[in-house]
Amino acid sequence: MDGYAYAFIGILAVVSVGFGVAPLVLSRLLSPKKPSPSKLAAYECGMVSEGDPWVQFRVQYYLYALLFVLFDVEVVFLYPWALVWKGFGPAMLIEMLVFIAILAVGLVYAWKKGVLEWQ
Repeated sequence: MDGYAYAFIGILAVVSVGFGVAPLVLSRLLSPKKPSPSKLAAYECGMVSEGDPWVQFRVQYYLYALLFVLFDVEVVFLYPWALVWKGFGPAMLIEMLVFIAILAVGLVYAWKKGVLEWQ
């Protein structure tokens, strides 16, 4: 009976991948191909774009975004814990303090490396 369960999971995986790939392949095969300069131009809010479309951003923007995501995820873990921490006793409090301390060490490290300095 176990072989049938794995076969069913394999069939389900193939079908699910097929549902994602089939529209991409069909659109590539069936779509009309009439490229023109106006169709290949970069589109920006209905206006003619000026300059090079490949703009390089500073790494610092990405570091700020990464730190935001880090502390945003921290809040996602803190909120449910804050709702139920009284029911689990002091061990849960210590675990959350360790979690916050690890994140604080990461923040202090980023601060000391100068990542948060805006130049």
